[in-house]
Amino acid sequence: MTFSERLYERLQPIWRRNHAHPFVQGMGDGTLDLEKFRFYMIQDYVYLKDYAKLFALGAVKSDDLAVMGKFAALLDSTLNEEMSLHRAYAARFGITVEELEQAKPSPVTLAYTHYMLHTAQNGSLAELTAALLPCMWSYSEIGKELSQLPGVSEHSYYGDWIKMYSSEEFGALAQWCIGLLDRLAEGKPESELIRLEEIFLNTTRYEYLFWEMAYRMESWPDE
Repeated sequence: MTFSERLYERLQPIWRRNHAHPFVQGMGDGTLDLEKFRFYMIQDYVYLKDYAKLFALGAVKSDDLAVMGKFAALLDSTLNEEMSLHRAYAARFGITVEELEQAKPSPVTLAYTHYMLHTAQNGSLAELTAALLPCMWSYSEIGKELSQLPGVSEHSYYGDWIKMYSSEEFGALAQWCIGLLDRLAEGKPESELIRLEEIFLNTTRYEYLFWEMAYRMESWPDE
């Protein structure tokens, strides 16, 4: 059993809660309130800024030129392609570029990104990969699951989100990160594997909290 298979098997009940969240299910059946998705899009943009930094740190942490190059490519793709698409998609919801750039992180967004960056800056490449993987892996799985629903990919608002994350291209990125974590985990003592599992569990939990935050449109108490 690979390390990723171990993670998938042990954390399946928690993992499935993300898939079953009403925000995710609402995208699938088209009943999600547009204001909730609008809130999500703004916070996801803020999130992506810090998520991209993980790829930069991945290049710094690695000694393997191929891995360094892949992380550099992921950084470039996120900053210059994904975020550009994000801005164009957000405009369909009446979200301006200024609104995206001036947005402040919600408490959950701040906690989630700071946890990942703290782990990445202070830990190993394996710990960094364990921290960033749940987002990429779960989005790929959620996108593929939702894409199986009849007509969902043609939904005027949520169809493009589902098509993006169910795509072969995005799935390949997730598989690369899964494979990297498996390689980095090989031969490590159980104490280190437990640490990697804890990090993966924490960011999986943060994924759930992010969906919940967006669904409830949670911000700071004074806002």
